[in-house]
Amino acid sequence: MNMHSLFEELGISPELISARALLPHAEARELVVAERGDDGREHLLVPAAAAAWKRLGAAARADGVELRIASAFRSVERQAEIVREKLQGGLSIAAVLSVCAPPGFSEHHTGRAVDVDTPDCPPLDGAFAQTEGFRWLSLRAREFGFTLSYPLGNAHGYEYEPWHWCFREV
Repeated sequence: MNMHSLFEELGISPELISARALLPHAEARELVVAERGDDGREHLLVPAAAAAWKRLGAAARADGVELRIASAFRSVERQAEIVREKLQGGLSIAAVLSVCAPPGFSEHHTGRAVDVDTPDCPPLDGAFAQTEGFRWLSLRAREFGFTLSYPLGNAHGYEYEPWHWCFREV
């Protein structure tokens, strides 16, 4: 996939990328199933992140908190599809990129990022910040190598994503 052509198609300028200080992320090569969704969907992560996620999930359950993966590994092509869908829905590229990384720049490509879900909140909703799951992650996720990537006022210009956590090792 030619990234220059893809960015041209999507209306993403090099200036936009540099102004937001976005870092490119390569696609992970070795992925394993970290969790299966209730719908049977396999959520893939690199082996170290998957193992850490399983330990994190067990610790949360032991504390009475249920955490699930809403989204994990995402290919560059899938990221491009998501951007296209949002553009076709009438959003401007600036609006899309405030809630979605450009293809090639998503932490999901690395196989280390998870969007976390709980039974008491719709997936990918800002209300996640008010859940017991978020409180637990805020207190304990670092023990397992996960950090909140896009807090309020983050330097990359993304809207607050309390559900998006990335494995950075321990």
